[in-house]
Amino acid sequence: MLKRTVIGTSLAAVAVAGTVVWTVSSTSTATTASATRPGPGRVHARPLADLATAAAAGQKAKGLPAAETEPFSLVGVTWNKPREELRGTVRLRTRDAKTGRWSGWRALEPELADAPDRGGRGGTNGLWVGPSNGVDVRVTGQKGRTLPEGLRVDLVDPGASAAAPTPRAAGRGGGTGMQLVAATTPLAGPVTAPKPAIVARAGWGADESLVKEPPDYDASVKAAFVHHTDTGNGYSCTESPSVIRSVFLYHVQSQGWNDIGYNFLVDKCGTAFEGRAGGADRPVHGAHTYGFNTDTTGIAVLGTYTAANDPDVPGVAPTKAALDGVAKIAAWKLGLTGVDPTAKTTLTSAAPDGTGGKYPYGQKVEFNTISGHRDGFATACPGAQLYSALPAVRTAAKQITTPALSATVTGATAAGGRYYTKSTATLNWTPAEGATYTVSVDGTTAATPAAGAASATVTLAPGTHSVQLNAVLADGTTSASPVFTIVADTTRPVISSEALSLRKATVNSGAWPVWLTWKASDNGLLSSLKATSPAAKTFAATTTQWAAVSKPGTTQTWTLAATDAAGNAGTSSLSRYTGGQTEGAARRTGTWGVSTTSSYLGGRGMYSKYRGASASWTFTGRTAGLIFKRASYLGAVYVYVDGTKIGTLDTRASTTAYRQLMWTRTWSTSGTHTIKIVVAGTSGRPMVGIDGLVYLR
Repeated sequence: MLKRTVIGTSLAAVAVAGTVVWTVSSTSTATTASATRPGPGRVHARPLADLATAAAAGQKAKGLPAAETEPFSLVGVTWNKPREELRGTVRLRTRDAKTGRWSGWRALEPELADAPDRGGRGGTNGLWVGPSNGVDVRVTGQKGRTLPEGLRVDLVDPGASAAAPTPRAAGRGGGTGMQLVAATTPLAGPVTAPKPAIVARAGWGADESLVKEPPDYDASVKAAFVHHTDTGNGYSCTESPSVIRSVFLYHVQSQGWNDIGYNFLVDKCGTAFEGRAGGADRPVHGAHTYGFNTDTTGIAVLGTYTAANDPDVPGVAPTKAALDGVAKIAAWKLGLTGVDPTAKTTLTSAAPDGTGGKYPYGQKVEFNTISGHRDGFATACPGAQLYSALPAVRTAAKQITTPALSATVTGATAAGGRYYTKSTATLNWTPAEGATYTVSVDGTTAATPAAGAASATVTLAPGTHSVQLNAVLADGTTSASPVFTIVADTTRPVISSEALSLRKATVNSGAWPVWLTWKASDNGLLSSLKATSPAAKTFAATTTQWAAVSKPGTTQTWTLAATDAAGNAGTSSLSRYTGGQTEGAARRTGTWGVSTTSSYLGGRGMYSKYRGASASWTFTGRTAGLIFKRASYLGAVYVYVDGTKIGTLDTRASTTAYRQLMWTRTWSTSGTHTIKIVVAGTSGRPMVGIDGLVYLR
């Protein structure tokens, strides 16, 4: 159990050479709600006090005593508005949890450029300080400048260390358990590169319960932006998972993002990690280069790589292992969409005008396909020493790539950048003289076609597979096709919760308005959804209801059919009888009159202007509705169901309308019920007009 010592917060506001300074010894009990949430990590937030209040109290800055806080390893300062510039400086010192010694004062830099295209909180970089239990923060505002509202210090505890990372191909979704929507990536192009070893999100301990929204997908990946996390360099490679967990928590809980901003991270030992969830091989929309997050991927190197002589935040040179790791990730990721890592590409700025973007909204900008963060935003990121190494990264990435074999897939349905089949798929190619070919499935040879063959068919077990054509050319060089993601699926779609209920609308003598509702799902990708009876209609795969009509006096069968991208089909049916009772069939009390006009159902309706007059119907069914005439001079009725008053219904309307199904009630099963209306006698418009009751059984 954690033993917590609580010491009061020390705050001060001091005038210093035309500036205003905030200081805080962060020892109060105030935390975010997440501070008590069990899990692999947590964030403790300490608000910085209001300047005016502190100044009015006449407090003075003094030396701060050693004070114990909740444990943390990464610290940053955040504020309310994500695009608001902090005009001032942020400096802090921390206390080592093991030795009790305080560090020297270190600067934090405002980070407006690592950000989603919308939402969140503003903040500085998060600084990795290792296990600590005390902090002093000093925020100094520029003369005449207002500091942002909602300033707070965020202390990030990464929790227990993750299991030793085992680099491997990151899986679809990184273990999020969420259903992913279809992407639209064309997995083909003129260059390709081998997939490097990647530690999946589970390997660094991502708390997937914090990711509340499914990932967004772009159409392609046209460029890779290289970043540094600016978390400092005092970490060991065994601590990399903890650093990444801390960055994840800082992005999600401190800055209010949906997930970690970067798509990939690389540590100083060259180990690559999957960042944002959604599938390492898919064009996941990240939050890393404000204005240019669309159709790009973000690769961040753990550490700070500013100039070595930077007086506030001295950096180090990136290791060769880190640069090689970036080159491998960039070459592979760009190769999935056929992008040359030494080429140029044009992107369009999505940063709204006035929000701090480097380029105006809508401006087309040419970038290297491997660019630094500062190329897209006015920032020092990825630091001068990493930025100057990017030409070497491009060259190394180019050396990894090879011309991609041209291949196509048949026997499977293409949808959203993937292929779907029940069990088999065929790769097709134009054979080169003297070349030998193999087809691999998930990295293992699955087919070795005969010399001169132009196709090969593979049988796939249920699940998602990576299928690739490999060649050894006549000169001994090798090449490979893009990786085709093929989903083998033998599971039928499921249509559940199908129900038919009455719908509020105008009633015709041969058609009662109804809602058919349902839920259609599939373990792969639902491709089509149709109604086949009592009428044919095609729906979008995400549709869940149909505004239809039911024929009175008959029993009709309502059938839905769904098909997934692999060709598996599922159906669902229900049968319902549609009935009704006229206004004349009601059991009535009080005085009622008869009105004959073709506007009523059957040419006849009933009316009453006498308070307390009633009409009731008894029927057997599972949903029922009342039909009224509506007009500006008509009033309200009280509605009773099985003897219980459930409310008041006003039939007034600005224009006159007949045969209006105004009120409905649905039960889970069919049963016998009595519905009664009682004239309320509304002042100035006591009359009501009824046209009967309809029901489904």
